[in-house]
Amino acid sequence: MALGTRSELFARARRLIPGGVNSPVRAWRAVGGDDPFFVARGEGAHLVDVDGRRYVDWVMSWGALVFGHADPETVDAITEAARDGTSFGAPTEREVELAEEIADAFPSIELARLVSSGTEAAMSAIRVARGFTRRDRIIKFEGGYHGHSDALLASAGSGLATLGIPASAGVTTGAAQDTIVCPYNDVDAVAAAVERHGEGLAAIIVEPVAGNTGVVPPREGFLEALRALCDVSGALLIFDEVITGFRVARGGAQERYGVDADLTILGKIVGGGLPLAAFGGRGDAMERLAPGGDVYQAGTLSGNPLATAAGLSVLRRLREPSVYDELEARAAKLERGLRPFGGVQRVGAMLTLFRPGYDALFRGLVERGVYVAPSQYEAMFVSLAHGDEEIERTVEAVHDALADDRGRG
Repeated sequence: MALGTRSELFARARRLIPGGVNSPVRAWRAVGGDDPFFVARGEGAHLVDVDGRRYVDWVMSWGALVFGHADPETVDAITEAARDGTSFGAPTEREVELAEEIADAFPSIELARLVSSGTEAAMSAIRVARGFTRRDRIIKFEGGYHGHSDALLASAGSGLATLGIPASAGVTTGAAQDTIVCPYNDVDAVAAAVERHGEGLAAIIVEPVAGNTGVVPPREGFLEALRALCDVSGALLIFDEVITGFRVARGGAQERYGVDADLTILGKIVGGGLPLAAFGGRGDAMERLAPGGDVYQAGTLSGNPLATAAGLSVLRRLREPSVYDELEARAAKLERGLRPFGGVQRVGAMLTLFRPGYDALFRGLVERGVYVAPSQYEAMFVSLAHGDEEIERTVEAVHDALADDRGRG
């Protein structure tokens, strides 16, 4: 099949797709790049674009691919499932098995529901919290991204803890007015917000490791303080573990930091690289979902048989503790290699290199066959497909790209 060059494809895409992409960061505008490449295929730790160029990939579908691209076991599981049918809109055994894997990894999850995207899972978890508490307001954190549902696209106004204002055109003031925005890792600001709004507070939603402002770990005591404030106020604590779930530990940040959430949002790895997400938590809250309760949520493709097959293939292998030992070792080696070039923040198998001129570094790395996130504030994701060769090549490419940029300056 003739694909066309990246420039030809991007020109065609811009005539038919807003901005030429189906998710904004893919346009590379944050890094001042040329036309983005178009992927032809993925192989282990690498991407190959339509022009035949090969890249070490540290984006890994934004963290979803813990075993790398085109992982044979996952592909075989999807292929086998597809032979029986691609979608039913009716219950299947794999849905039950995937829910069992999730509950086994996350003791705080007594009941779980499968959906198709992290945005859908976050939106639904908020709805459950509001239905369960009979309250309207939620607290979120500056820079925290929980998908693009209206209530969660709010930004901070003046002061440390304020009612959110819409952060996107098309989001009404009414949709954002019940969202309170606090600085991440600021216990005092959250405590002040809870004191002021606690009687009407349905939930606090947080990325336990901030993953959309670069990798920012929680300060000591921060997550414990959120847990205590929710217990005192009667609000539910929601951990958005779309990124951290099954990545920083099998049981996510809850296992790593020893703090349980009332509701948990999962995505990325849980679907094995296919469109699948989940939300779950306390039985008394999750039982409020229809058909048994009065909180409505539904989805034709929820629990899709191909996605559940992929998820099961991955999650069953993540039961082996050595997987996380190996991910930790590889991520630590990458961190050590990158430290001479800037600040590195790492939690488990996710890290961010912070430095001035990230846009020039990104372009220099692409020229050298290394693909990192086209945004300073996203993470690099280490997979089991990344070995010493990919790590060493990446460190060398960073060194050369920065030296070349200094030479141009």
